[in-house]
Amino acid sequence: MISLSTAFFLLVISLMFFAWLGYKESQGSKLDSDNFISARNSQNWIMIGLSLFASGMGIWILFGPSEVGYYGGFYDVFGYAISSATPFLLLAYFGPIIRNLTPEGVTLADFVRKKMGRPMQLYVGIISILYMFTFMFAEYIAIGRAFEFLSGFDSLLTIILVAITTTFYTTLGGLPVSIKTDRIQAFFIFWLILCILFFIFSEGLDNTLEDSKAYTPEDIEWEWYHGSITDYSTFEAGLALVLAITAAEMFSQGNWQRTWASEDNEALKKGALLASVLCFITVLLLGFLGTVAAGRGALLDPSVAFFELIKNYNELFLAMFLILGVALVCSSLDTLQNAIVAVVSRDLTDSRLTLSQARYSIITIAPIAIVLAWHYADDALSVFRIFLVADLFAAATVLPIFLSLSDRVTANGGLFGAVFGLISVVFYGYYTSDLQTGIDYLTNPVNEAGLANLDVFLSALIGSALATIFVSEIENSQS
Repeated sequence: MISLSTAFFLLVISLMFFAWLGYKESQGSKLDSDNFISARNSQNWIMIGLSLFASGMGIWILFGPSEVGYYGGFYDVFGYAISSATPFLLLAYFGPIIRNLTPEGVTLADFVRKKMGRPMQLYVGIISILYMFTFMFAEYIAIGRAFEFLSGFDSLLTIILVAITTTFYTTLGGLPVSIKTDRIQAFFIFWLILCILFFIFSEGLDNTLEDSKAYTPEDIEWEWYHGSITDYSTFEAGLALVLAITAAEMFSQGNWQRTWASEDNEALKKGALLASVLCFITVLLLGFLGTVAAGRGALLDPSVAFFELIKNYNELFLAMFLILGVALVCSSLDTLQNAIVAVVSRDLTDSRLTLSQARYSIITIAPIAIVLAWHYADDALSVFRIFLVADLFAAATVLPIFLSLSDRVTANGGLFGAVFGLISVVFYGYYTSDLQTGIDYLTNPVNEAGLANLDVFLSALIGSALATIFVSEIENSQS
């Protein structure tokens, strides 16, 4: 454990460093309302790759992958790693296409408006807000829990100090500053990867592998097994994670902002591919450590499986992880704040916000997310389910959007398809059980084990695609 005074000192010093860095990077830059949320055509492929990597790898990576590894087996761990990489692979392919079609865009909904009109732009903007706010207050919860677990430091105070810092430098410099600070924060994650490798080899490679293969010892008494990397029974849950998270990440507008921030299409492609490789490696390693923790014994709180593995290391080693946690949370939060303001500015208010109003919007975001984090801090299951609900709405909308790349897809077809994707979930529940089950899936899309329900997400994807094509073809035949 780390003493309270040390934890407070590390938190303040780390936040002061990023506040200073953000302030320094914002000085001398000439911003208008467009550059504030787009950093248009300004970044090379290395900067784009590091920025996508750092902003995507928030502090959730110290909790989520190891918890999935603790509960699941090979497919859950591998599926989580794949799901962290696929959004960037899709960005490498679709990003240049959408960038060419909407050269003055900032968000995905800018493209949606051009292809499917204002109503669909609003619909996509609302779903994006839902997903990104969920991501934001989950990040606040995670940094609070990290400090509380390693030092006993008050989680709410941690959250408030982090929020003040990221709001300060994001308000000053917008997206350009967020991208510049990402390159520093990316190197903290490289250090994390080195620490994981150090842990694996210092514990003994053979011992670590044996722990990863072992089932949680206490499970033997209950005849219920989990936590082994050799368990191949979670294929459906792993695939559901890939579909759910990939669909949801398409609505993380921070990724799309960097589409237009790239200096050209080649920079976007190479940067996105770099980010996908780095994210896959990071999440796979952390997921693997979750199976190691499970093999060593049951945990009261599996979400802190990673921290359970390192808690007995010396104070200096643990202190470095507190600094890492601050870097991780800042890299994701400043991206989310910028992205939410971009959606409000471009999609919800129809590009009516001035630069000053955009800055005021950033200031108002943090208190809302803090209240949500405080409300859900002791109910991790609710946060997980809120994520899944946001994922489900995204899954019902993502295919109508990308199908609109075809000229045969109509605006009404896309909007109807997105709504029908959700109706398809209700139909699936009604067909397999009853109407109430179908309705419940909209707010709780899990199976009996509490894992993401593959069939529910497939219903949303397939139903939305078929409805989009069907309605579009009817309209085309009548024109």
